[in-house]
Amino acid sequence: MQIRLIAFSRKGCLLANKLANLLPYECSVYGKSLFAENVTQITSLHKWTEESFKETDAIIFIGAVGIAVRAITPFLTSKTKDPAVIVIDENGRYIIPILSGHIGKANKLALETADLISSQAIITTATDINGKFSVDSFAEEHNMHISSMLLAKDISAFILERGKMALSSDFAIENIPDSLYLSEGDDIGILISAAETKKPFKKTLQLIPKVIIVGIGCRKDTSAERIEKEVLNSLNNNNLSIFSVRKVCSIDLKSEEKGLLEFCKKYNLNTQFFTSDELSEVEGYFEESSFVKDIAGVGNVCERAAIKASHNGKLIQKKTASAGVTVAIVEDEYKIKF
Repeated sequence: MQIRLIAFSRKGCLLANKLANLLPYECSVYGKSLFAENVTQITSLHKWTEESFKETDAIIFIGAVGIAVRAITPFLTSKTKDPAVIVIDENGRYIIPILSGHIGKANKLALETADLISSQAIITTATDINGKFSVDSFAEEHNMHISSMLLAKDISAFILERGKMALSSDFAIENIPDSLYLSEGDDIGILISAAETKKPFKKTLQLIPKVIIVGIGCRKDTSAERIEKEVLNSLNNNNLSIFSVRKVCSIDLKSEEKGLLEFCKKYNLNTQFFTSDELSEVEGYFEESSFVKDIAGVGNVCERAAIKASHNGKLIQKKTASAGVTVAIVEDEYKIKF
C-alpha cells in the first residue's frame, strides 16, 4: 500500500513523520505550513490532492476534517476507485475514516493506525458499528469482483434491517457468519461463483473470486482483438466470467508481445511469463507441437504455463487452437473462510 500523509502545522508534521516510520507501508510525508519541518512542502493543496488520488492507495490528513473534505470533494469518483482517506487531529487523539471505508480499506487503516499511537478510531459505517457482515469489505479482503455496487448497497441495507441474508456458493465454505444462511430461490441473496450465467435468486449479487488462470500461446504479432476473441470464447464455453481470471500466463518469448499485453491491459489482468526450462518441468501429459518446440523450446505453452502458475489447480480446458492462438484454462483450488 502506498500512503501519502499531509499536515498543516509543525505539531502535525511531527505526528506525520512518526506515523510514516510506524506504518508498515510505503509512506511519503508532505506539509503545507510555514512551520512544517522534515517534510516535502507543497504550494497547492488542490494539485497535491488531485495527484494523490491518481497515484496512491491512501491519504492521511493530519488536521481538521473540514480541510480534508474540501480538498477531496472535486476528485470523488466512486467507492470502487477512490483511495482510502482518513483524518487525524494533530494531537493524535482521534482517527476518522471519511472515504472508501470498506473497499479502499480506510476503516482497516484507521484501526491499524489507532493501535500504533494509542488513539481512538471513529468508525461510522453502519455494518461495522452494528457488527454485521459487510459484503464489500468481504469481497475486498478475498479479492472478489462485485457484480453490482448498487445491489451491494441493497444487500447491506437488508442485512441491517432483517439481520439475515441468503447465500449460495460454488465453493466450500468455513465459518459462515450469523448474518448469512445457505439457501437458493430467495428474493434476494449473495452468490459466490466464477460463473458467467448463474442466478439462484431473483436479485442476485454475485461475488466472483479470481480463481482462473489462462494460459496463452500465439503467433508473433497476433492482434489484441484476435487474442481477446479466443480467450472470451474459451471462457464462455466454460461459463466463466472474465472477472474470474486472476492471471494470464505464457512463455517469456511472449513477454513483449504487443497484442497479448494490450489485451491484458484492457481487462486489467496480471501476467506471468516462464522460461522454456520452467515449462518443461511441468509434469503431465500434454499435446505437443513439434513446430512450437522448434521455436519455443517446449512443445506446449498454454497448458504448461497455466498449470505452472496455479496453486494445486485443475486443468478444466485443454489446449484449444484457433487463428494462431492457443488457450488453456486452469481453475485454482479455492475455499472460502469467513
